[in-house]
Amino acid sequence: MPFNREAFGQDFNWGVSTAAYQIEGGHAAEGKGPSIWDEFTGKKKKILGGHHGQIACDFYNRYPQDIRLIHSLHIPNYRFSISWSRIFPLGRGRVNQQGVDFYHRLIDSLTSLGIRPWITLYHWDLPAALENEGGWTNREILNWFADYVEFCVKTFGDRVNHWMILNEPMVFTGAGYFLGVHAPGRRGIDHFLPAVHHAAICQAEGARMIKSMQSQSQVGTTFSYSPIEPWRDNDRDRMAAVKLDALLNRLFIEPLLGMGYPTRDLKLLQRMEKYVKDGDSEKLVFDIDFAGLQNYTRELVRYTPFVPFIRAKPVRASKRNVPVTQMDWEVHPPCIYQALMRWHQYKNLRKIIVTENGAAFEDQRKDQSVHDPQRLDYLKDHIAQVLAAKRAGAKVDGYFVWTLMDNFEWAEGYNPKFGLIHVDFETQERIVKSSGKWYADFLQGILSADVS
Repeated sequence: MPFNREAFGQDFNWGVSTAAYQIEGGHAAEGKGPSIWDEFTGKKKKILGGHHGQIACDFYNRYPQDIRLIHSLHIPNYRFSISWSRIFPLGRGRVNQQGVDFYHRLIDSLTSLGIRPWITLYHWDLPAALENEGGWTNREILNWFADYVEFCVKTFGDRVNHWMILNEPMVFTGAGYFLGVHAPGRRGIDHFLPAVHHAAICQAEGARMIKSMQSQSQVGTTFSYSPIEPWRDNDRDRMAAVKLDALLNRLFIEPLLGMGYPTRDLKLLQRMEKYVKDGDSEKLVFDIDFAGLQNYTRELVRYTPFVPFIRAKPVRASKRNVPVTQMDWEVHPPCIYQALMRWHQYKNLRKIIVTENGAAFEDQRKDQSVHDPQRLDYLKDHIAQVLAAKRAGAKVDGYFVWTLMDNFEWAEGYNPKFGLIHVDFETQERIVKSSGKWYADFLQGILSADVS
């Protein structure tokens, strides 16, 4: 099925996404305070290969070069996050003006080249000083986060019109406050549930604050979403899929849309009541301008009595004889169509932007060329599915590739390569991959994508 950029319409938002801790480096540069990821990566056996983000892609120093690369690829929108502890070293109080100046320069560099900045206010790197006071489990984070959001909008809002409040709150609460495999490394339901409730309030309250300060802005927040299907055609696996879907896909978006937590399908969430105060039900709700969908794969789930609370466990893709990425995620392009059409059923959701979609594969470097045919095919096939969903009526209005360049991939370190641009982390050399060149040509309208 051949298609081109024009098939999406002139106003469709094309872009690329990154996150501060994954690319910036400069972990202690010019007054920046430590984040929970600075501390977590310093602990033994937490990150594959003992990797860390102290230098990463050195974007803090090399951003002019990288922005010129974005411009050369004809990418009109750039989504990036602000490092909270670069602006407030202790999370609140004293402002680090040098950190503020960095983001001023970054935004000015983008706008001077006609690239629209899309800012994510929180992409997982909480100031360590706030974690020492309980982090997302402490209800005071509602005030800490509000002050941070207000400062960012006052400071950068004259040039920024697109804002995202949180990045994938289910991931940073689940992996960071329940499983302990991400920063800050806490485990247990008594950490997870208050972190969930406070993050869910913050995503609505943050959006409300921005719209009150800057009514013309486009404000959203982002959610991870993987369609979940039963492994076998039996009642136990079907119920396991329902529970995991409620936990992974519905836990944050439905309260925001005024539907409340999905307690009917996940009884565990009834324990949230002890963290809910008068007025919280109203605070959880906000009519956002767009929801950011972040989709990479689907999950097949089976019942198991050995997983507490949900009695469900995904069946690893590598065990299912299907094509996989470096992350052991199944390559299944229809999943993004399924995700978009599922969200289309939310009647009070105005608009969807695919704020992340991409894949990690082994790249093939030869001299000054990097070939990544698997990633190129992945992007073509998933973009085709986005178009199919749009034609089927889904309110999808944008697509951002994850990610601009190879970077620090959290607990997996530097091993998975997601970038459109290859990075040699010893020399900081950049090489645009075949997929990056294709994306540039596609955005210019030079070529059509031809997918099966």
